[in-house]
Amino acid sequence: MTVSQPSHVRLLPWKWPEGKTAHLITDGTRTALSMLADSIESQQIETAAVIVGLARPMVAEEATLTTDELRWIASRLIESLTDVLNIAESRGQRIPGYEE
Repeated sequence: MTVSQPSHVRLLPWKWPEGKTAHLITDGTRTALSMLADSIESQQIETAAVIVGLARPMVAEEATLTTDELRWIASRLIESLTDVLNIAESRGQRIPGYEE
């Protein structure tokens, strides 16, 4: 029986309860946890797209939002941007470097 050595570290799209980043260490084989992470990343990207679509008219020049409404949409945009940046970082870490 051959035992694979861990060779892939993946930043996961969620954090531990204390706010620390979560990672998956594998030999590169697809697992239930990696497929769950893929699914959550897809949902986060879709959510970000919806939020951006909703936010555009809310911040247009002719929009008349209250301070609380602007704060609310800014908060949603920041949450979505944070998720998408985490996804980009995770995927960037998995891209092999250029060969010299």
